[in-house]
Amino acid sequence: MVKSRKKFSILIPAFNEEQGIIPCVEETKKVFENQDMDYEIIIIDDGSHDDTFSVATDFYAHDERVIISRYSPNQGKGFALRHGFDLASGDLVVFMDADLDLHPEQIMTLYKYMVDNNANVVIGSKKHPESIVDYPWRRKILSSGYYFLVKLLFGLPVTDTQTGLKLFEYETLKVTMPKLLIKKFAFDLELLVNVHKRGFKIIEAPVNLSSMRLWYRITLKDVYYVWMDTMAIFYRNYILRYYD
Repeated sequence: MVKSRKKFSILIPAFNEEQGIIPCVEETKKVFENQDMDYEIIIIDDGSHDDTFSVATDFYAHDERVIISRYSPNQGKGFALRHGFDLASGDLVVFMDADLDLHPEQIMTLYKYMVDNNANVVIGSKKHPESIVDYPWRRKILSSGYYFLVKLLFGLPVTDTQTGLKLFEYETLKVTMPKLLIKKFAFDLELLVNVHKRGFKIIEAPVNLSSMRLWYRITLKDVYYVWMDTMAIFYRNYILRYYD
């Protein structure tokens, strides 16, 4: 692994993660300290109903590398990531889920792919041939169906927009973030559509994912809203030309 002289900003949206937020941040810190890389971790409490904010604030009260912000009410993952990006000071920005289904050591895999391929964006992909994934078959069906829909509507050069580990150059996000409108379900898609539209290079990297919780967090109502958000992006992109 080539050591980076750049600073990483790791954005971790957290909604009702009082039990898991400390293990997630501690594992992330170990990864970067073992690599002797510069970093900051930004926890965004997305209107949690539990003690996520107080647990994190108390534990990291004297840790200057950990920034904690919150707002209320809950706004959704997309809103949380935009909020966290406004606080970021790194050259590279990581989007990472708080549940450790994707261990933060995989950030180094994404960074290697970025360097080796001179890419602006690297996204973890469950569909990558080298990925190791273990998650419910119902989730696999939804994921495959959504991939074909996205490929048909937008022609993105990716096979998976929704995996919760992504690495961006700060400047790429600086250009694309201001146009985004989605707060919740299809934020990742809207972002990648804008990244691709502006000619930035996106590549995929393998991930190691094992989770059953992914399915239980997704309801039929969520599927409906993902569909509606996706159609809204299509309308803005091709009819309104809003992203031009």
